[in-house]
Amino acid sequence: MTDMYDAPKTAEVSLPAYPHSERGSERGRAQDPVAFLLSAEQRARERQVAYETVRLLRKDVIDCYRKEGVNHYDNCKEVTEKYYKVAVKNDVGQVHPDWADKAKHDGF
Repeated sequence: MTDMYDAPKTAEVSLPAYPHSERGSERGRAQDPVAFLLSAEQRARERQVAYETVRLLRKDVIDCYRKEGVNHYDNCKEVTEKYYKVAVKNDVGQVHPDWADKAKHDGF
């Protein structure tokens, strides 16, 4: 059978910021190279999670539109609003570390 009529299986979680290690200077060497590489990998994972979240929400909107047909204006409003709120966020809701210099956001 199809899972189109089942309740969506999602978790609403709020993740804390992860530890971050910055470089020593603008183009200098990192103070702790291992921590710097681990934090760069974690930023990449967080970015991928944010993109996949948007992709799954877009799929939910498409499924709702197909299921509801001409009534999608009324019946898919919540799903569409949830997708819109995530899609318009800066960096599509990606979790960022606690930067020492808040103005130095790398904006992935």
